[in-house]
Amino acid sequence: MAEITAALVKELREKSGAGMMDCKRALTENNGDIEAAIDWLRAKGIAKADKKSGRTAAEGLIGIASAGTKAVVIEINSETDFVARNDAFQDLVRGVAGVALGTDGSVEAISAANYPATGKSVHETITDAIATIGENMNLRRATLLSVEDGVVATYIHNAVADGLGKLGVLVALKSTGDKEALNTIGRQVAMHIAATNPLAIRSEEVDAAVAERERNVFIEQSRASGKPDNIIEKMVEGRMRKFFEEVALLSQAFVMNPEVTVGAAVKEAEKTVGAPIEVVGMARLLLGEGVEKEVTDFAAEVAAVAKG
Repeated sequence: MAEITAALVKELREKSGAGMMDCKRALTENNGDIEAAIDWLRAKGIAKADKKSGRTAAEGLIGIASAGTKAVVIEINSETDFVARNDAFQDLVRGVAGVALGTDGSVEAISAANYPATGKSVHETITDAIATIGENMNLRRATLLSVEDGVVATYIHNAVADGLGKLGVLVALKSTGDKEALNTIGRQVAMHIAATNPLAIRSEEVDAAVAERERNVFIEQSRASGKPDNIIEKMVEGRMRKFFEEVALLSQAFVMNPEVTVGAAVKEAEKTVGAPIEVVGMARLLLGEGVEKEVTDFAAEVAAVAKG
């Protein structure tokens, strides 16, 4: 048995683009023969998949799954919207969302979980799909919400299929009241969140660093007025109150009825639900949010391919 050195693993990794552990396994399976190991990786689809891992994947789908008093929203990216419309990709997103319900909702736990349809981990299943479909894909984000008593309402904006779309929202409502009525107000609040993207449920929960940054901007703007410091302080406080009203869910004007706040609408819904309602969690995933898309010169790309 040939010795599988770190240098040998590094050489195979550079030639194949595969991960370190996959390279070590390939060399072990092929007695240290580099060329045989490359063929082994190609046969497994690993080299093909990992060579695509550097491509920007900013398209794809948001998937939602729910069961009982919990729900999960996930984002799986692909390189093109064309692949996102592929039935196999949609089945994958739907399947991974279902698996995610049985985890703690972290990307790490979901990736390591067993994917029943393949008998492999979610990570391995996605890697196989990359090799089959021919585009880079990745499980980018996930959030799981649950309540002991109540509902986790869900909403997919512009759904392309059941539980799949480009924007997904979860809202966790704690209540002992009627679940159907609770889900109705929950879905309305979820639709509101899809439209307004609040930073927090309550003003006191807004990230302190974000609030401080806004305060500093308001201070600089107010100083330009030339007014005394005590007047500036009042101006800043007034602008901060308005800021919190605009970014905190419960103090926002409800999109379904702008005459009332979301908090007031939830309070009013208690009459129908038959019990107090507390909004205890929310999650909003917009496809590709924060991903810097790769900009390419298509004409130059075609010319390069033509030249071989």
